[in-house]
This record gives sequence, C-alpha cells and structure tokens, in this order.
Amino acid sequence: MNFDKLNSHNRQAQLPEGDAQSLPKGWEIKKLGEVCDFQNGFAFKSKTYKETGLPILRITNIQNQNLEIDDLVYFDTKDYKENFERFKVFKGDLVVAMSGATTGKLGINNSDTVFYLNQRVGKFIPKKIIDKSFLYFFLSTKVEESLRIAAGAAQPNLSTKQINDFGIPFPPLPEQQRIVAILDEAFAVIERSRNNAQQNLQNAKELFESYLQGVFDPSTRSGQEGEGWEEKKLNEIGIAQTGTTPKTSEKENFGDFIPFIKPADVDFSGNGNIRYDNDGLSEIGLKKGRKMENGSTLMVCIGATIGKVGFAEMEVSCNQQINSLTVKKDFEPKFIYYAMTSKNFQERVLLEGKGAQATLPIINKSKWENLTISFPKSLKTQQAIVKKLDALSAETKKLEGIYQQKINDLEELKKSILQKAFSGELKGKEMVE
Repeated sequence: MNFDKLNSHNRQAQLPEGDAQSLPKGWEIKKLGEVCDFQNGFAFKSKTYKETGLPILRITNIQNQNLEIDDLVYFDTKDYKENFERFKVFKGDLVVAMSGATTGKLGINNSDTVFYLNQRVGKFIPKKIIDKSFLYFFLSTKVEESLRIAAGAAQPNLSTKQINDFGIPFPPLPEQQRIVAILDEAFAVIERSRNNAQQNLQNAKELFESYLQGVFDPSTRSGQEGEGWEEKKLNEIGIAQTGTTPKTSEKENFGDFIPFIKPADVDFSGNGNIRYDNDGLSEIGLKKGRKMENGSTLMVCIGATIGKVGFAEMEVSCNQQINSLTVKKDFEPKFIYYAMTSKNFQERVLLEGKGAQATLPIINKSKWENLTISFPKSLKTQQAIVKKLDALSAETKKLEGIYQQKINDLEELKKSILQKAFSGELKGKEMVE
C-alpha cells in the first residue's frame, strides 16, 4: 500500500482506485475529521506568563511522544475573560505540534496534570466510532511525515482543515480493537528486546571506559607493570598549538591540499575519529594557518563540546577552537590521546574552562599546555597499553555496531508491523513474530 498517496490532503481524502480496492472488505478511507474532532490551542500572551498557576502546554513541551514538564509556564484565569474548558488536556489525551521545525510531533499526557493548550498545539478528540489506541498507533507512525507533506513546506504551519482532511484507513470498530490487541502485544515484545539491546550497547561502552579509567586513575594504577610512572605538563611532553583560520574572504586560502578541522569534525561519530572530508586549505592557505603533524592529538577548547578529543592519522590544520599536541619521540602519540580522553583529564579541562570569564566555557593554550598527564617512563609500556586499548576499543566498536543494528532492525520491524496493520494485512500473532 502506498502511504505517500494516502497522505495527500485532498478534499476527498481517498486513495487512488487501485489502492482503495486493495483494502479488506469493510475497510474504507475516511477523513480524520470524520472519526475525531480536533481542538486548536488558545493564544496565551507571553506577558501574562506566571511562575505558578495553571500549566500551559506549548510546542516545546512535546518531546518523544510525551509531555515534558521541565520548561512549563503558567497563567492565571483572572488575566482573561475566556472559558478555558475546551482547552484542557487530560490524562491520556493526544496532542500535536502544528508549527515550526517540529510540526507533526505527537505527545500523550501520561500524567494526572491537566494542561491548557497554547496556540499552534492541537488536541485529537476521538469519536465513538474509532478506538483511541488505533488512532494513536496510526498517527504515531505517520503524522510526522504525512503532515509535513500535507503542509507542503520545510517549516510548515498546519491548519485545522488540513488535519481534518487527512486520510486514514478505517476498519470496523471490532477490527480496530483486534489490531490494537496484536500491536500492544507485539510492541511490548519489541520494547523489551529494544531495552535489552540498549543495555547491551551501554555495557559495551562501559567495558572500554572501565579499563580506560583503570589505566589512568591514580588510585587504581598501583598494580601496573613497568618502570613506574611520572607526571609532566603537556608542553613538556610535546609541542602545543592552537589552530587559526585564514581569511574566509580570500577564496584562494581554501582547497584540498590539507584537511581543515573544526570542532564538529573532532570525535566524529562519538568514537574519537576525525572527519577529514570537509572543506580543506590550499597550499597558500596553509601558509596562513597552522599544520599539525600526523599523530597529533586534537582537543576542542571552547564551547559546549569543550574536551572532545580526536587522534589525527594524517597531517591536518585546525581552526582557532582547537588545541593540538604533537608529542616528542620519547612518547607514544596514541597513549597521550587516550590519556586525554580519560575522566581524570577531562574533569580538569572542564574545571579550567568553567573558571574562564566568558559566556562559553573556554580553556586557552596557556592553561591547556600546563595541564599534566601521568605516563609510564618506559616507551614499551606505553605502547603495550595502547595495543591493549586499541584491541579493546575495536572489540567495543564491533559490539556497539551489532547492538545498534539490532536496535535499528527492531525499529524497522515496528514500522513493518504497522504498515501491515493499516493496510489490512495483520492476520494474527504470526504476523508479528
């Protein structure tokens, strides 16, 4: 069944003849407005917002198909002459964002709190002919894509009419209830499997982190083999630099001679990789920038991602938001990289960054290069530790990939089951196994 066709907001809200005929006997395509009412929100004035009172449900409170209450604002009925009864959102009510980048996002009031709809937030009110859970299952999988298509814009503003004209496959009520029962059971199984996969994914990450911290935490290092450890400042271990950006107005500065690394390129995909395929510098541009040698460790030194670390496996250049350290020959380069990813070092970076008199956390080159790192005096011991960390990291990433794929497969299974459900192909429990 072609759901893109189903999502058209034409007035008839019908499928093309071939698709309509493919539905089981007794099914039809109805307008959403035929099976449920829809209540738009009230235009509360921001100047009347209170810190206490009756809670206003705004678009920002719709998150992950739930209603988040961390950023609530309130109002007092004395500030208005309106009767607010129809704007109430009770437990179990289903609401939708009608404007902006999150248009189509759904939320369910799972709490006992009664909220009040703000403008551009709408509430679905199912009629007796439709099972509430059936409506939710359909909207939860199709509304985000479908309502964007219906709105026909990158930043849509949905109207009540567009929503009411939205087409929905509609079986008799007993069939709706049968489908809901199957979906409830199937999704409970999927959710348990998903939770197990997420826990395994977390365990895989923690396995590596546990060993990493065991290496670099002074309190657990007494059993380490080798000739003992010592501590030195970064500027004693290698050459510290802060990147710089050639003038962007001079186009000749940019090209593909050498990768030009920015904070978003560091710790790419969250595993220490560096992204090299973004815009680079030309040979001319490099003369106005700074080159970091192969084997340098890069760290973001400003902003929300301060402390992100990457290991350069080729020569690169960086912008001014990144510090780099190129170690002396007495040190194993990747050992220093791993040391900088450790909790001990990261905490000191954040501490120095928060101490800066700036809007954003920042650690300048002077403070950064005076931070210390502990290391084994023996280069062979450093290399042995790196070898073990590399092996464990590779195994961890392999496990992460397996469990992430499992999570992705479960999401695809859920979509597949729902597609069968709303095309009339869900015949029984065997369809969800």
